[in-house]
Amino acid sequence: MLIQYNRSKIAFQRGSAWLASLVAGIAVALAFCTTAQAETSELRITKQPSIIYLPLVVMEQNKLVEKYAKAQGLGDLKVQWITFNSGGAATDALLSGSVDLVTSGVSNLLLLWERTKGEVNGVTSVGGLPMLLVTRDPNVKTLKDFNDKDKIAVPTIKVSSQAMVLKMALEKMYGPAARDSLDAVTIQLGHPDAMLAVVGGSSEVNSHFSAPPYQAQELKTPGVHLVLDSSDVFGGPASNAVVFGMKKFYVANPKTIASFMAALEEANTLIAKDPAAAAKIYLDATKEKFTVDEIVAMIKAPNVVYSTTPHATMVFADFMFKTGLIKVKPASWKEFFFPVVHNLPGT
Repeated sequence: MLIQYNRSKIAFQRGSAWLASLVAGIAVALAFCTTAQAETSELRITKQPSIIYLPLVVMEQNKLVEKYAKAQGLGDLKVQWITFNSGGAATDALLSGSVDLVTSGVSNLLLLWERTKGEVNGVTSVGGLPMLLVTRDPNVKTLKDFNDKDKIAVPTIKVSSQAMVLKMALEKMYGPAARDSLDAVTIQLGHPDAMLAVVGGSSEVNSHFSAPPYQAQELKTPGVHLVLDSSDVFGGPASNAVVFGMKKFYVANPKTIASFMAALEEANTLIAKDPAAAAKIYLDATKEKFTVDEIVAMIKAPNVVYSTTPHATMVFADFMFKTGLIKVKPASWKEFFFPVVHNLPGT
């Protein structure tokens, strides 16, 4: 079962001793595949706008990776956090060697996993939050009501989580022939800019397959209404933010990976135990115009999960194989995730 907020609050209440043992355990598990060379002195990580990436914001602001790196004997590890507005730009940066770890959707992970013949794999899940398709077109009540005068913004056309779920929903509701029927009105635009376009009212972009907290702001705008909830497509939560990287980096830096994982677990613990504190950290960092209570409500909303366990990733894999986006069908989620999370009950 997926770990939702009300359950994770109990599951994550572990002390510092547990976190310390986690670091040691991960390092031991990875040590067999590393060489004697020194680990990296700098870790470059990407994230995107949205509270989907809340654990990463907490990690950055509280310098949690640095804390665990020092405990691992890595000294003063320099951690650089880089924000991209789309997963496509982030994956290009990974392939060019400009970054070490990318946080994006499962679809981008799978595309790179196949393209590199397994040299890119997932490290961990970050979390999953419902994604909402909203519009200000009063004539659009369902997906079949969109026409060529509408423009739907997604972070990356065809391969972002939003673009993929839109195709899944079209197929589920209207059959395989309808799967690509909205491609012509789908455009690429980052969440902050897409939100401004929808709420502003004058842009041709009148619809947005959004993400929290932007979808909440959009739905508070008069005339903007909900068309589709991604939870209805999956039947519950699904990981829509995962961390992935190159195998050569993973193999060469077991202690760095262990530090990152322990930092992520501590961030998840904070979110579960004190969502108001996590919300304040997020707002202080992003300067977004929400209240702490509004962010807490989003954290506690149904079908929200912050967990290192990958959930429903094979749903993406099966769909991408069926539609030809990937030519190799993985037999299990463990084929495209590194062993560091193989002990978790992923799907």
